[in-house]
Amino acid sequence: MAKIIVIGGGVIGCAVARELTAYDACVTVLERNDDVATGTSKANSGIVHAGFDAHTGTLKAKFNVLGARLMESESKTLDFPFRRNGAYVLNFEEAGNAKLEELKAQGEANGVEGLRIMTGDEVRAEEPEVSGEVVSALYAPTSGIVGPYEMTIAYAENAAKNGAKFVFNALVERVEKTANGFRVVTSAGEYECDAVVNCAGVHSDDINNTVCEEKERIVGRKGEYMLLDKSEGHLAYATLFQLPTAMGKGVLVSPTVHGNIIVGPTALDVPDRDDVDTTVDGLNSAWAQAAKSVPALNRRTIITQFAGVRAHNPKNDFIVGESSVKGFFNALGIESPGLTSAPAIGKYLAAEVAKSLNLGKNAAFDPYRAGIKAFARMTDKEREEAIAKNPLYGKVVCRCEVVTEGEIVDAIHRTPGAVDLDGLKRRTRAGMGRCQAGFCTPRLMEILARETGKDFTEISKKGKGSEIVVGKTGEAFKPAEEK
Repeated sequence: MAKIIVIGGGVIGCAVARELTAYDACVTVLERNDDVATGTSKANSGIVHAGFDAHTGTLKAKFNVLGARLMESESKTLDFPFRRNGAYVLNFEEAGNAKLEELKAQGEANGVEGLRIMTGDEVRAEEPEVSGEVVSALYAPTSGIVGPYEMTIAYAENAAKNGAKFVFNALVERVEKTANGFRVVTSAGEYECDAVVNCAGVHSDDINNTVCEEKERIVGRKGEYMLLDKSEGHLAYATLFQLPTAMGKGVLVSPTVHGNIIVGPTALDVPDRDDVDTTVDGLNSAWAQAAKSVPALNRRTIITQFAGVRAHNPKNDFIVGESSVKGFFNALGIESPGLTSAPAIGKYLAAEVAKSLNLGKNAAFDPYRAGIKAFARMTDKEREEAIAKNPLYGKVVCRCEVVTEGEIVDAIHRTPGAVDLDGLKRRTRAGMGRCQAGFCTPRLMEILARETGKDFTEISKKGKGSEIVVGKTGEAFKPAEEK
């Protein structure tokens, strides 16, 4: 059976891995961190773009439109949150009307359906909090919102269900071409395989350049965000963009699939592609731009802020497909609309790998995945039944998001399962609420330690180096001769 290595456990890597398990192959995903969805896939807008702003004829346009069409069926098959809420591109000057018309024409050329130009008053009739300075807007009804990390985890779990193996804390150092295929050298050992799919995000150029003569370059483009409390959910139903610039789609105001409001991102090219620190200047800039769209935004309702780094390709397009080295495939430069494009890229790359290796179909492939049943979204009858079946569902651990011990235990024992606090947060929303885990952290740590067999001091927020507890008080104050 052919052996295939997928490098990277983000949404693209997990989507590719899942689609590859539909073929007769041994699939292994190598991820440098301790879980999937730890990079760009957890730090983005969560927007399903309609596809009007990608230049016609580019891979961005192609995969964006295909991915947007697939998203609803994928969300149902894989059980992740998605809502087609529509989007507006807001214009504040009469001179911008021509640009809206250009975007509309471009979108129609790309195959985007239902686009129309609206007046400012028409927009405000649908979105009352939109600024009175808006004179017109492009409306895209096929735009939507999705849970980005839930989507990534869903692909990973279904890939694992169909036989894919996940190796974590495996930093890929280089890929070597061999007589029979490839050798992938990692911090966790070496792997021999017949094909490699490079989905390494902001470091995809580094991987490509170890094996391909045609060198690529990725620029890290950082975006900073703010997340508002659910009390502000009434400020926007649709996603509110502003006219795009050369640096991207600009700062948006959008609901999330869980009822919050998200503001951002900024766009700043950074030398350190792992730089996810937020800055005063960046957050202030994002807020000022967002308030132009929705003046009623209240900064006191921010519950957290974060940053993510996008893999910008100076060629301004995705690089997807087989490289000059037979058997080595790239998903490189996957910035926005990468999340939207993931279902389409996953299917395309899997088919290309299958064609290259002459793979047959996996007759046992099961495309369905059932997510963790959220206690917060259950009916009273469903809650009674869940508690009767498993009493742990009667113990609420995270009060803000109404997450029970039953859900947390389920998240830990899934494959791949949560191994740290952030992993629990992404799978169950424990710690996602207004208090940002201020109250539930100790209990979450206790459950993680109990279910994984780890010592309390080994429990981390997001992998090695982020441990919460560094020692025991009693031991710290013991005389040296007793230690």
